[in-house]
Amino acid sequence: MTKETYFSGGRFEQVGSYARAKRVGPFVWVAGTTAIEPSGKLHAPDDAYAQSLYIFARIREALESVGAEMRHVVRTTGFLTDMKAGAAGLVRAHGEVFNGIDPVMAAVEAGLTTPGMVVEIMVDAVIHDENGEIQLK
Repeated sequence: MTKETYFSGGRFEQVGSYARAKRVGPFVWVAGTTAIEPSGKLHAPDDAYAQSLYIFARIREALESVGAEMRHVVRTTGFLTDMKAGAAGLVRAHGEVFNGIDPVMAAVEAGLTTPGMVVEIMVDAVIHDENGEIQLK
């Protein structure tokens, strides 16, 4: 069975001993991902829409690194510091990124670690063909 792990180089990955993405067979999980840029700077403080788009780009990279694509995403979970202020931005970005893919989605209000960080997103994916068939290898 295929088993792959992707590390994005985030500072907490090493300390916390976790991967950004993990694939086992056709199943892929991407850890909670935020809008911290490689420089350590927060991307688009207080802007849920811009942070969500940035995060989805990071998630795409993580998925591709283990042989998956955005079209394989079956579930997304967003964590927002303020549901009333951020939900519209998250939903708008989600709609643009997943138009025609339509994974199930949930969002919850949660505290995040950095001032101005308003959204964190994690996804689950199942690698399948255009008919939804999966191969267990």
